[in-house]
Amino acid sequence: MEKHYYPTIGLEIHAELRTNSKMFCGCKNDPDETKPNVNICPICMAHPGAIPVPNKRAIEQVIRVGLSIDGTIADFTEFDRKNYFYPDIPKGYQISQYKYPIVSGGSLADMKVTRIHLEEDTATSKHDRGDFSLIDFNRGGVPLMELVTDAQTFDDIETAAKTGGDFGREYQLLLQYLGASYANMEKGEMRVEANISISPDQKVWGTKVEVKNLNSFKSVERAIRYELNRMRDLYEEGRQGEIVQETRGWDEMKGSTFSQRAKESAADYRYFPDPDIPKLKLTELFDMDALKIALPELPVAKRARYKKDYGIKDEDIERYVNDFELAVWFEEVIKALNDSEKIKVASNYTTSDLLGILKNDSEAKKPSPKNFAELVALVTEGKVSSRAAKDILAMIVKVDGSPNALAEQHGLIQKNDEGALKAIAQKIIEANPKVVADYKSGKEAAIMSLVGQMMKETKGSANPAIALKLIKELVA
Repeated sequence: MEKHYYPTIGLEIHAELRTNSKMFCGCKNDPDETKPNVNICPICMAHPGAIPVPNKRAIEQVIRVGLSIDGTIADFTEFDRKNYFYPDIPKGYQISQYKYPIVSGGSLADMKVTRIHLEEDTATSKHDRGDFSLIDFNRGGVPLMELVTDAQTFDDIETAAKTGGDFGREYQLLLQYLGASYANMEKGEMRVEANISISPDQKVWGTKVEVKNLNSFKSVERAIRYELNRMRDLYEEGRQGEIVQETRGWDEMKGSTFSQRAKESAADYRYFPDPDIPKLKLTELFDMDALKIALPELPVAKRARYKKDYGIKDEDIERYVNDFELAVWFEEVIKALNDSEKIKVASNYTTSDLLGILKNDSEAKKPSPKNFAELVALVTEGKVSSRAAKDILAMIVKVDGSPNALAEQHGLIQKNDEGALKAIAQKIIEANPKVVADYKSGKEAAIMSLVGQMMKETKGSANPAIALKLIKELVA
């Protein structure tokens, strides 16, 4: 019988905050700056005598994130010096937080959060010049928020890997909804590290490794999965002693981790309070109740509202939650319709038809919410057929106009006049004696051929339900 192993994972996620200036100086915080070493000053370059001053807006952003996950906001906090020597830190230490983080506790996406603290980002090392490296200090000193999750044990490797990716995606969404960070992983504005271990004993954690260089959520999942499988295989081969506490990198091309260096402990960094930065009493600096009240609707709340109030499908809800611009547009459609059944139809047309057109036609654009809502009303009120609605939609994504006027112009208003439609139905029946005979002999589906011809004859303007009713009456 194969032995069962219990994987444990924890995540450390760094996110650069959206602020006008850096964490401890007035230099511009501009992630899109292309010229090296232009947003720098004596403070972020660690010139002698330069004194750091904390960025109040950065601290507020961390508090808002903490409130959003029901974390505990510290009353007292301070900044510490994390000592290490590397070219991207000219001071020889990083200003960070150790004993007193701004946020403790909270939860998100089925994982508990240990802490969220604030620090300064490092400069960027450039290794593209051959046999030497250069340093760009534009990023050095940018406010960097680090979230650390609790270590969580799972029953299987796949669930552990998926949970790691799902947490990262939900956290990115949260930061974007709050406006706390752009959290663009391709630009390095959000970086994920995974702490991973495995054990045959559910109550005892195995030796932990930290995997760095994870620049996408898919990479997070792949790295966790690979590393857990590597550890399990070592256990199976009786070589678990080869699992050592270390930092490993992730090779995206090979789909595997590789050893980098022995993992440091907190003692290696010799943390101590920064004597240049005053201690902070956050409850005296910020109105926590006001910050809580001012939070926008967050992804969890939006999902619940769309489900409860409108009955929208889960997969459609995720489209709106994950596409902020689409959600803003759809909210205006909701206001224009103000009817749950119509809103449900609007969602179906948005996700199944509109998004398909936008994906395949670069010249197409979303119509105004008012005109899209007008189109939905035409369909739900039976004034145009679903076929005609698709034709009108194809028009208004090119030239935004009134669907009602376009329906009138192109003869797409659905005909409900039974007297007028009866004559057309009779004509279709007389022209198709074999189809009529097939229907009368028991082939129920044959009658839909007559309905189809009637729709074609009326250019889709006949009400299909009335057309079917009239044809059945005439051939009875």
